[in-house]
Amino acid sequence: MKRKAIIYRAIVLFGIAAITIAVLGGRFLFVQFSGEIDGVDLEALASERWTNEEPLHGERGGIYTADGEEVAEEVTSYTAYAIIEDGYEEAVEDAEATARELAPLIDMDENRLYNMLTSDQFQVELGTGARHLSYDEREDIEALGLDGIHFRTEPRRYYPNQDFASHVLGYFDRGLNEAVMGLEARLDQDLGGEEGSMNYQVSRDGVPLPGQNEDIQNAYDGNDVHLTLNANIQLALEQSMNAVEEEYDPERMTAIVAHAETGAVLGMSNRPSFNPNEYEDITNHTNFAVADHYEPGSTMKMFTMAAAVESGDYDGDEEFESGEYDPGYDTVISDHNDGEGWGTITYDEAVERSSNVGLSKLVNEEMGADTFYAALERFGFGEATGIELPREAEGVITDSELDAIYTGFGQASAVTPIQQIQAATAIANNGRMMSPYIVEEMVNPNVAETYYESEPEIAGEPISEDTAEEVREQLQEAVYGENATGGAFQVDGIDIAGKTGTAQIPSENGYLSGENQNIYSFLGMAPADDPEVVMYVAVDRPNLPADEAGTQPVSTIFNTVMQQSMQYFRMQPEESLSSEERESLDAEGIELEDASGMRTDNASEMIAEQNLEPFILGEGRRIEQQYPFAGEQVIAGENIFLVSDDTWEMPDMTGWSARDVVKFSTATGMHVEHEGTGYVTDQSMEPGSEAGSHDSLTVAFGESDEESDDEN
Repeated sequence: MKRKAIIYRAIVLFGIAAITIAVLGGRFLFVQFSGEIDGVDLEALASERWTNEEPLHGERGGIYTADGEEVAEEVTSYTAYAIIEDGYEEAVEDAEATARELAPLIDMDENRLYNMLTSDQFQVELGTGARHLSYDEREDIEALGLDGIHFRTEPRRYYPNQDFASHVLGYFDRGLNEAVMGLEARLDQDLGGEEGSMNYQVSRDGVPLPGQNEDIQNAYDGNDVHLTLNANIQLALEQSMNAVEEEYDPERMTAIVAHAETGAVLGMSNRPSFNPNEYEDITNHTNFAVADHYEPGSTMKMFTMAAAVESGDYDGDEEFESGEYDPGYDTVISDHNDGEGWGTITYDEAVERSSNVGLSKLVNEEMGADTFYAALERFGFGEATGIELPREAEGVITDSELDAIYTGFGQASAVTPIQQIQAATAIANNGRMMSPYIVEEMVNPNVAETYYESEPEIAGEPISEDTAEEVREQLQEAVYGENATGGAFQVDGIDIAGKTGTAQIPSENGYLSGENQNIYSFLGMAPADDPEVVMYVAVDRPNLPADEAGTQPVSTIFNTVMQQSMQYFRMQPEESLSSEERESLDAEGIELEDASGMRTDNASEMIAEQNLEPFILGEGRRIEQQYPFAGEQVIAGENIFLVSDDTWEMPDMTGWSARDVVKFSTATGMHVEHEGTGYVTDQSMEPGSEAGSHDSLTVAFGESDEESDDEN
């Protein structure tokens, strides 16, 4: 009996063991073939634990001016953080001392920082003041020798020229990781880089395993965008607007400079402006040049006159009675001198004197509303120009017969500054109206290929060549005539054609009234007989002294920038070559190599080996900018300007040619004004003095000593 019990127990134990082995074996077989435990993929789990993934960053594309200056770029920045876990080897040891020394460098209250450093966490972020630090700012913090303060590297969008064309560029908010405003937003898909990654196997202690195959998803940099903006013209625009803002404190300002023949925008700026590196402080997000429309005032009269001439209903010698005019709609139109007028005058004189009555009569009695509205439509008013900037307004052209009369002298309808520039190109360009554009080309840096290149586009031909010529002659009289309202816009050595504007500002009770409650403007072009540049400037409600007219702040901007613009067109480097030099360039041109990023001594040696003259500016270790640019054709012995630092010693320019002055200005970004012709005889900054890109320089040209000796 006892033996049977033993056998029974053995059989039971064997059975249990067999079942257990079968269950475990089955489980092992299931795991082996399925690769899962309780729905967990073991292969994926192992791969995750023993595989390391590193992100690869695709840089955001740069934005450049037409002359090669980078005005938006991606740079390396640093963010400081603190490890505060007790007992951790690399943690903060003395929170009180750390807060006291670090707080001033990250713009934080000392007590607040101390509370953060003593909180119950492993690590803490140190606020906005500790983000996007430059290398120098990181070095300043590291110099404190504080335990527990660490840094991580992050990309940062940087705008080296501060408020330069800020509303055109917009900005990129790294905190939100999105582009905001301007071209940054409009061309976000083009500028944005594509992120990648690299996966590789590691050992238990994180060391990469040898002989493994890395899985790499390539990152791609965003496209570089090249603008039509000219750095010197834009800088002159910014500086003159800063001067007016400081002296007159207007509500706002806007200005546009464009090439008449192509419609390319050479400069565009607004006030209030902003520094896109400090976008938390922006007070004005609107690019008034394209996104705002308002009653233009008397600048509209140039288009009313053009419409009348084109219609065949204009007789400049015909006379009318100025002062006041009843067009028959239970309203009275008054001239701008409180309705006194100037007696009986001709229609040609009406434009010169800016007579509201004269232009109203042209619409109401000569053309008629339908003919006038058709002309405005041909000029592009009432629809967007299509410029590559966001939020462009279409304007509002009212459509009643009475509104047509008011529109004729600049009220009732609303237009944008960029529409006025587009329409003015028709008058400047012998009837061909050019679409304004600001993007010259876009380049894919990953394959060094230009994938977009703009071409000038005719937006229409609203008037004939004869009409354009006649209107330009009348607009010259509006600046130089005996009774001209635009005398303040005469520029030495340049013939200006244009029209002033004094626009009233609508309010709930009609129009604003009182001193300086107007938008003062000027729409002009030069040279008057064959314009190369058209420019619009508007200054809204400046604080004018009792003895100054509204034309003063406007002309301060217009005259300065128009002079700089004309100097640019007159002094293109290629045009300043002698015939012998041009023949040499055609026959024996040297393709200039790229020195950017090279060590200064190596770059100088490379340029010299090309039989060229390296001209080093600054004491930096590497070349940041060069002009002429890489790939351009140059002639043997030509000066090649290599910039290695943000500041440099001002060279002695005595005897320099206009070509070398322009090359120096383009390479450095310095605003240079020119006086006279020939070779440099004088300069406003002393040779050897410290200079930088934000300085301004005036150089005088004249006969060199050698030329004078030859004549004697």
